[in-house]
Amino acid sequence: MAPPRSASWDPVLLISQIVSLQALHYLTLSVLIPPVLTMFAEPHALTYEGGAANVGMVMDWRELAGRPTVHGLRGDDRRGWSVFRGAYTGGRRVGAGAGPEEWLDLGDGSHGWDGRLDPFRGWVIAFCWMVACGFDVYYLYTIVRRPRLILDFAITLIFNHVVLTTYYSEALPSSIFFWLVMAAGAAVSVVSAEQLCVRREMREGLNVGVGEIDDIELGERTPRRD
Repeated sequence: MAPPRSASWDPVLLISQIVSLQALHYLTLSVLIPPVLTMFAEPHALTYEGGAANVGMVMDWRELAGRPTVHGLRGDDRRGWSVFRGAYTGGRRVGAGAGPEEWLDLGDGSHGWDGRLDPFRGWVIAFCWMVACGFDVYYLYTIVRRPRLILDFAITLIFNHVVLTTYYSEALPSSIFFWLVMAAGAAVSVVSAEQLCVRREMREGLNVGVGEIDDIELGERTPRRD
């Protein structure tokens, strides 16, 4: 934890703070996203994507943007995986899409998935991201402490996530919705954390100032003892 008034350059401390903030942010998302997706997302499409606990729900920008998570799709993104019209293994077709119907009745009481994307899932992940940014306010307040560094660390967190999600998805984020969520989350973290840190510095400064005045007055009134 950085001393509030230290101005020395400490690269080890700096890297430790960056890694800690990034890890805490992802940990918060990992706790928030699975239960919220389980409650509100479409279960069949969610299962096909690997479930609510799939790491892609945190690391893949296409999940937040409501985009297909497979390369090569063209045309209407709302069709999602259905453009393939089936699944194959060993040269044999083992599954098919639903065509114009929304769900397939498999005849045994269960229903299959037609390959269409769940548009609500992106909103759920965006909501969890904003909540995680609310938690980031406390992380920045506790770990970074200095108001003038809050913006730097918040932007660094977003930059690191863009790099990691680009590497994970093998595609640079091209969704306006994704960038709007990133900007809104950073704004919430920066404005709130800076205000809290400034208030703390003012409170600590006033406390130190009063103590120094008391010491000076006490020193003036107390005779020296050599």
